[in-house]
Amino acid sequence: MLPRKREGEATEQENTETLLKKPRLDCLMSSSAAMNNNHHTNDLLPKPTTMAFDGTNPNDIDEDLHSRQLAVYGRETMRRLFASNVLISGMQGLGVEIAKNVILAGVRSVTLHDEGTVELWDLSSNFIFSEGDIGKNRALACVQKLQELNNAVVISTLTTKLSKEQLSDFQAVVFTDISLEKAIELDDYCHNHQPPISFIKSEVRGLFGSVFCDFGPKFTVVDVDGEDPHTGIIASISNDNPALISCVDDERLEFQDGDLVVFSEVHGMTELNDGKPRKVRNARPYSFALEEDTTNFGAYEKGGIVTQVKQPKVLHFKPLNDALKDPGDFLLSDFSKFDRPPLLHLAFQSLDKFIAGMGRFPVAGSEEDAQRLIVLAASINESLGDAKLEVIDKKLLRHFAFGARAVLNPMAAMFGGIVGQEVVKACSGKFHPLFQFFYFDSVESLPTEPLEPGDLKPLNCRYDAQISVFGSKFQKKLEEARVFMVGAGALGCEFLKNLALMGVCCSSQGKLTITDDDVIEKSNLSRQFLFRDWNIGQAKSTVAASVAGSINPRFHIEALQNRAGAETENVFDDAFWENLDVVINALDNVTARIYMDLRCLYFQKPLLESGTLGAKCNTQMVIPHLTENYGASRDPPEKQAPMCTVHSFPHNIDHCLTWARSEFEGLLEKTPAEVNTFLSNPNEYTSSMKNAGDAQARDLLERVIECLDKEKCETFQDCITWARLKFDDYFANRVKQLTFTFPEDSATSTGAAFWSAPKRFPRPLQFSSSDTGHLHFVMAASVLRAETFGITIPDWAKNPTKLADAVDKVMVPDFQPRKGVKIVTDEKATSLSAASIDDSAVIIDLIKKLEECAKKLPTGFRMNPIQFEKDDDANYHMDCIAGLANMRARNYSIPEVDKLKAKFIAGRIIPAIATSTAMATGLVCLELYKVVAGGHKVEDYRNTFANLALPLFSMAEPVPPKVIKHQEMNWTVWDRWVIRENLTLRELLNWLKEKGLNAYSISCGTCLLYNSMFSRHRERMDKKVADLAREVAKVEVPSYRRHLDVVVACEDDEDNDVDIPLISIYFR
Repeated sequence: MLPRKREGEATEQENTETLLKKPRLDCLMSSSAAMNNNHHTNDLLPKPTTMAFDGTNPNDIDEDLHSRQLAVYGRETMRRLFASNVLISGMQGLGVEIAKNVILAGVRSVTLHDEGTVELWDLSSNFIFSEGDIGKNRALACVQKLQELNNAVVISTLTTKLSKEQLSDFQAVVFTDISLEKAIELDDYCHNHQPPISFIKSEVRGLFGSVFCDFGPKFTVVDVDGEDPHTGIIASISNDNPALISCVDDERLEFQDGDLVVFSEVHGMTELNDGKPRKVRNARPYSFALEEDTTNFGAYEKGGIVTQVKQPKVLHFKPLNDALKDPGDFLLSDFSKFDRPPLLHLAFQSLDKFIAGMGRFPVAGSEEDAQRLIVLAASINESLGDAKLEVIDKKLLRHFAFGARAVLNPMAAMFGGIVGQEVVKACSGKFHPLFQFFYFDSVESLPTEPLEPGDLKPLNCRYDAQISVFGSKFQKKLEEARVFMVGAGALGCEFLKNLALMGVCCSSQGKLTITDDDVIEKSNLSRQFLFRDWNIGQAKSTVAASVAGSINPRFHIEALQNRAGAETENVFDDAFWENLDVVINALDNVTARIYMDLRCLYFQKPLLESGTLGAKCNTQMVIPHLTENYGASRDPPEKQAPMCTVHSFPHNIDHCLTWARSEFEGLLEKTPAEVNTFLSNPNEYTSSMKNAGDAQARDLLERVIECLDKEKCETFQDCITWARLKFDDYFANRVKQLTFTFPEDSATSTGAAFWSAPKRFPRPLQFSSSDTGHLHFVMAASVLRAETFGITIPDWAKNPTKLADAVDKVMVPDFQPRKGVKIVTDEKATSLSAASIDDSAVIIDLIKKLEECAKKLPTGFRMNPIQFEKDDDANYHMDCIAGLANMRARNYSIPEVDKLKAKFIAGRIIPAIATSTAMATGLVCLELYKVVAGGHKVEDYRNTFANLALPLFSMAEPVPPKVIKHQEMNWTVWDRWVIRENLTLRELLNWLKEKGLNAYSISCGTCLLYNSMFSRHRERMDKKVADLAREVAKVEVPSYRRHLDVVVACEDDEDNDVDIPLISIYFR
């Protein structure tokens, strides 16, 4: 069961701010108890615990476990989830995917309902079932493994017929396998219940899927998009009607017409500081008008922040019976299929009538059954009167009928993500619900060649459902695929589950190689569902591969712990790459993605790319010769605040936290590491400092000397003294110096006010041991300082009263600002260190002082550098950084943040939830069908951007690669010219000349082998290119490689540059 701490893993300490988290639930139901429970009663649900809604010391949420999810939802939404009870009916592939995502999100309870038993057919899509479960009740077979995902969620089962009265126990109910007649009955009950019960109906039928949501007649959305309120820094406000507000051009405004905003910190026109929301008009990138007459307001002087006020939204849902007849606007996902949703609306109703009449699903490949369904669809269409469709696509309905019984894993994964998110919305009011119908199909995933009816017949194997859609020949292709997956985190876990269920690499001819150099951490467990708490510290790839093997014992998988990069090309060598069919990225950083993209380009392998950010996800298909590569288009780099802004003129909490992390690393990691570098080899260190002789070397020496001399700590009281003096240095003395150098009425060289927006005038802090913020900073800083010096931390250090007494004993010298102090104000400056002409002389003196300090140190003395670790709440790292940032925020009157918010920003935590991950991987696996089948055109593939919060689904065909033409030839970025001969330089030039290309430069790596301007290069003409690379470029081609690559710059006969492909010369 998880998440839990093992016995003895942590002990409770008195008077510490962060202790073990209390269990959220008063009672936890064991798996065995759940397995035997066939009736859901209120007695089984946990009693709600008292929750601290002020956001301080929240012991109701395990922040170590849920940090990435908290970054998406926030505490209030998580608390609403923790109080919610959910029913999920239908435990085939779709139901179990929804259950997984809801349980990982952390609701109060989940009840699994299913009256049916496990069939071999179900193994195509349900990752929990094994052949040993066949014949068992589906809900009972699921409960134990689902419970392992999160033991803070009470999981129970219902295996008998469901009555509508039983729904009153739940805030949200989900049905994945129910007739329309029964769905209408249950939805009417939920719609009219007080309070209303959110009702969701979803189906996956082959390559088709649907979702319907009814959250009641009046559902309030608390936050429609989950984005932080937009803000702007005011530069001017006119006395006018309407008033014109101009903001500084530091960042574009994101306001839209109709938004409500509030003002604060406005000087002069103080009437706007009343907290009253005002409406935006004529929004522009750096200005907007206000629906307000400010003619008689005070004249604007300076300052001011304008902040968006997010408004709740009330939605009026129609019950299913009404919505079927009048569905309104369908949520579109693919504009090339804008006419598809109305047809699928008919198709799903026709299938319901078919099942009601025949007592079964249409048989795959049965033209007779397909025709029956088409007739039913036509009949329903005729009954629609003016709303009927002009044309019914019989070919599409035929595909729908053939696959109607099958629940395909990629579709279940995709819809499991969508529906799981709708459950979260229903329980919390966070994000805009799906309103009300969503239909989707991926018929492009079918093989391009027509399928024979006989090929769709079941083989009495676990893939029968998939075979009924794609055929047994294609199933064999999947099993024999050779796949390389990079990453075994959240995306990787989902991909492995999907591939195992699809049967990819599940034969002796097929193979999946997965690599990830990371290990499992506690924060992974809330979405990387293959891992358990007992796996913490183990290699991700190894554990994930092992668990995936238990999903499908035939899965042929090899797990490695290598980082995919230039340094491991001896592991992932040419032979490895040439043997691959497809590459799947499951990465979390752009650098690794770019590297994999270049390798796939080089070896001409398909790359299936995806990524998530909170509720958003995207997929990109990189297909040889059909699409552009991943690196062809990139997002612009993230804007970085100028160094002088971060260090002296912050105007938001991000600046304060960036500075705090920099100071943390400088004081507690880099300086102690620098001390150890010196102590390890004093002569070499001092020699390198003398040789450098610059301002950076001077600064390093000064910091090392300060650490070993004036600021050297031998007792914990010394550490407290150091932390207390640091407080005054950072938050009082530096501010006094800054405001002395630049007084409040300072002007720039142009006469403008120096302290104008976005600059904020700071005020020094006066330390008080009775201020918990002041004291907590000193405690965290002194504890960490003691750690760097190997000093034992006494128990009383974490007792506020005793610590305050020790802090108050510290003698703090008076500070007087000095004239002539240089403070960097240039936004383009990259260093705060000013070089001087006598740096070398100063360095010699500093080295003498350092050598004297070293003589006083005990033999073998070394410091303990502290590497920042954001995910351990007991290590005081985030306490120190949050303290640094918040005290600095107080200096500049910037709103402070709690430790969790500080962790998100300073720890650069990427928001992540299970639902968007599941959806992304489902979409990619639908594209994998196309890659393995082969023969698809670029218009058959789909790239996707989705935002489950809105919800928004945007699918489009990939962009084709840019084509370069020359004479009768053309090529793209995918082409590489291969010469299988050990050519001389002259022969290479002639080879190009025959193509009408005049080479004027040839390079290998970073070295120039030939340039037509250099006469001496003509002496190289009769040398082999491989020999030149060895002699001139010092290139040693490894034994596993039979070729080398050269980059050639060419012109045509009219002296126009021609960008040609990379040339590979196979000389062995």
